[in-house]
Amino acid sequence: MPVIQHADYQAPFWLPEGHLQTIYPSVFRKVDGINYVRERISTHDGDFLDLDFSKIQSLNHSVTPPLVVLSHGLEGDSSRQYITGMVKLFNANGFDCLAWNFRSCSGEINQTKRFYHSGATDDLDFVIKHAISKGYQKIYLVGFSLGGNLTLKFLGEKGQNLYPEVQKAVTFSVPLHLSSSSKTIGWLYTKRFNKSLIKKIQEKSQRYPEFQLNTSNISKIKTLKDFDDCYTSQLHGFKNAEDYYERNSSLYFLDKIAIHTLIINAQNDPFLSKDCFPFEKAKHLEKVHFQAPEMGGHCGFYQADYQGVLWSEKRALEWVMS
Repeated sequence: MPVIQHADYQAPFWLPEGHLQTIYPSVFRKVDGINYVRERISTHDGDFLDLDFSKIQSLNHSVTPPLVVLSHGLEGDSSRQYITGMVKLFNANGFDCLAWNFRSCSGEINQTKRFYHSGATDDLDFVIKHAISKGYQKIYLVGFSLGGNLTLKFLGEKGQNLYPEVQKAVTFSVPLHLSSSSKTIGWLYTKRFNKSLIKKIQEKSQRYPEFQLNTSNISKIKTLKDFDDCYTSQLHGFKNAEDYYERNSSLYFLDKIAIHTLIINAQNDPFLSKDCFPFEKAKHLEKVHFQAPEMGGHCGFYQADYQGVLWSEKRALEWVMS
């Protein structure tokens, strides 16, 4: 995985550090002009996934455009600015886009006992196969944070057996090592994520009492690891949070990836531990490139110089088209 030493990202002077570079675009950036068409597909286990397509107006209807499949972060969805900004730029450059929503993230609670998690690659696999069935012959993957971990783990699991339609991938702000990152993320972000996650547990418990979800320990959940110990691990077949983290950290799957893939993690990302910056490991892998700008925050990379286009979006397009 060659390490790309040079990164030309420069944060605005009024966003001097990682927390501001994370929060500002998340709260204040607006992306207009995206008109999704939603498609709901049924999964093999009796659940559903909501896929949001943004397609270009092609003059040649006999030619299928390339497709970008976008995977959002923890408790995100297809409407997040880091997704819609990427969709807008890729649409403008001739790509259809498919922003899929993880189970329970599309505005409606999902129908099975399980939810989604950092390593639930079966759903991404199902989405990609659905895209292939629609006739897409060139597919590119873009993942953010949890969705980036999911994307990298998927590619590593598939290895040389990856669908030939999948050409390249690029990921941003990836917690490559889940255990240490769960301890790194600050209380403000943790409180926000846990509030949203717990609300979904409570809603599912009320709507589907037959699942017998235990909500008695909710008041004791203070950290993401607490939530993963009580719910993520137990609902998805892991012993505990550490077992879940160890078996799903994409760091352990990078050496099996068989297509050109770019990982971009900002060094001031408040979500990421030092284990998410594998500079030494990077030197010995062939297909995966690693880039670590000094600034950028978490899913941030805000830069006003590009007429509303983030540095990360420009970098992703450059990678895919190179």
